[in-house]
Amino acid sequence: MTDKLRRLTLGMDAQISRRDIIHGAGLAGAGMLITPGLTGCTDTGANPPPTGAYPPALTGLRGNHVGSFEVAHQIGFERRTDWTPIAQGESAPFDLVVVGAGISGLSAAYFYRKKNPGAKILILDNHDDFGGHAKRNEMPADDDGDTRLIGYGGGQTLQEPSSYSPLVRELLDELGVDLELFETAYDYDFLRRNGLSGGLYFNKERWGEDVTVPFDLGFFEDYLPVQPSPLSFAEAIAKMPLSDPGKEQLTHLFTIKDDLLANYSAQEKEAYLYSISYRTFLEEVIGITEPEVFDVLQDMAGDTGAGIEAITAATALEFIGLPGYEAAGLPPAEPMERYIHHYPDGIATVARLLVRSMIEDAVPPGTPAQILTKPTRYANLDRPQNDVRIRLSSTVVKVDQVTGGPAPVAVTYVTDGQAYKIDARNCVLACNHSMIPHICPGLPDEQKEALSFQEKTPILYTNVAVRNWRAWKDMGIGTVVAPGSYYIHAKMDFPVSMGDYHYARSPDDPVIIHLERFPHVNNAGMTAREQARAGRMELLTTPFEEIEAQTRAQLAGMLGGHGFDPARDITAITVNRWGHGYAYSYNYLFDEVYNDDWNDPQMPHMRARKPFGHITIANADAGAIALFYCAVEQGHRAVEELPVA
Repeated sequence: MTDKLRRLTLGMDAQISRRDIIHGAGLAGAGMLITPGLTGCTDTGANPPPTGAYPPALTGLRGNHVGSFEVAHQIGFERRTDWTPIAQGESAPFDLVVVGAGISGLSAAYFYRKKNPGAKILILDNHDDFGGHAKRNEMPADDDGDTRLIGYGGGQTLQEPSSYSPLVRELLDELGVDLELFETAYDYDFLRRNGLSGGLYFNKERWGEDVTVPFDLGFFEDYLPVQPSPLSFAEAIAKMPLSDPGKEQLTHLFTIKDDLLANYSAQEKEAYLYSISYRTFLEEVIGITEPEVFDVLQDMAGDTGAGIEAITAATALEFIGLPGYEAAGLPPAEPMERYIHHYPDGIATVARLLVRSMIEDAVPPGTPAQILTKPTRYANLDRPQNDVRIRLSSTVVKVDQVTGGPAPVAVTYVTDGQAYKIDARNCVLACNHSMIPHICPGLPDEQKEALSFQEKTPILYTNVAVRNWRAWKDMGIGTVVAPGSYYIHAKMDFPVSMGDYHYARSPDDPVIIHLERFPHVNNAGMTAREQARAGRMELLTTPFEEIEAQTRAQLAGMLGGHGFDPARDITAITVNRWGHGYAYSYNYLFDEVYNDDWNDPQMPHMRARKPFGHITIANADAGAIALFYCAVEQGHRAVEELPVA
């Protein structure tokens, strides 16, 4: 197939949501072109369109978008330190400057304001939107853009909120988050009611043919309540494009019930499973020898950001749910809390509620359900009369403790190529730990080393708006794991309806298809942290057009036999690129510093977050857990560690 024919077949030249303009333009150039009305997918024209730049509606390459990271890379890669000429920003010092407008930074500002009513607070962020990884995507569901879909481009769900600390529960209560709402807003039986199971997709490029097979993977049931596969393990594996020995070994792996570690005590078993990789477990315990079986399982570790040779067997079996649990003789797994606490835009709704609590006229009044389809007023975020201000597209390049100045901390940031200096009585660094040694040079060397240990997992979350989901209905599958494909996971978005926003009611209604890639390098002798660095480089060097081609090709291969046409059925693509994604959690295989007590002061994240005079450190990195509650708790801790005024 010629490149031109391939482009036409995949719809690469289709004019979807001004993709060609947004890819190469910054917000100032692109934002004025897209001012959509924001509505639920079955309720059009309910709200007036916002005016001016409106980041959530920008499609193309988002997340770490063009314009958000270039200044930071000058600091980190080029070691730039001179930002002259530096203009003076606001003349009066701020009581608090927060670096980073993610959940942790917004929480820090919230807790500081609660503790110090009337305090003057400035929040700086290098992106054109607030929320950090809690990113909201709004996408046109039709050619006119009159009907819009809401999706999440990062932070996904309030996971297992019953386990949240009183601090986090109190915050959610104060913001008006009603956890009981999700019991009815989340259509828990949607996939089962529509006969949609989980499945495995084998692509033609790697496996010789495009085949999608209904298949019961254990982690589907915890993550998405799918319809059980109509096929047994043996029947499903028989349909896979594998050799006979490969099919035999894969069937054995999924059906074995015997405890192959029966000679180990429970304590010895746990220690052993944490000392070996999952690949070693497959080889030495299960007896897998066929390379294609390893290939099927290779990337199912998913959001660990590493292949199965670089994660422990315990992680794979106990936390991810990969096959072999019973063969390891582990006790019956405790059921996890239902994974339903998800707004259509993920945790972005909580970010908006945090902003509204501090800047009332930035987000409309109402409950979370009532404001879901109402746009944020971005023009109101950074007004001089606000006690709390959020300044976007502003990258902090230096944070200094000073003596003899108007305030103890001097903060320098760059926006639109111009550097500005502002003064602060206190500062919370709620940005990536890896950046802090570069922007806060006065920190002790030991603390800088601990901060540099954090190596976030890179993530690619791609949302595709499609006119309907008939192909999924015809296929009888609603979520797919795709070994050997560009994206390891593809699924129909979570079935959530609230307020005047309604999820698809029939296969003819538009939906968002959510795809996930966690780039890394397999079987190259790399540690998990080294794989993260390699994956980050891949994300930064892959142009949007290549990601779009991979997206369209994978959907075409997976759904093409069921009537899906990427040139006809796709209305928009938003690629959320996160070079620095999940906070790093320790890996027994590589990290000698690992300790079961994560509050041990010798742990890298504990040494990294030590207060430094009037400067403290927040973010999920500071807790080494990439979850909402951790970001909130670290924001609170950072505020409590600031000197008493």
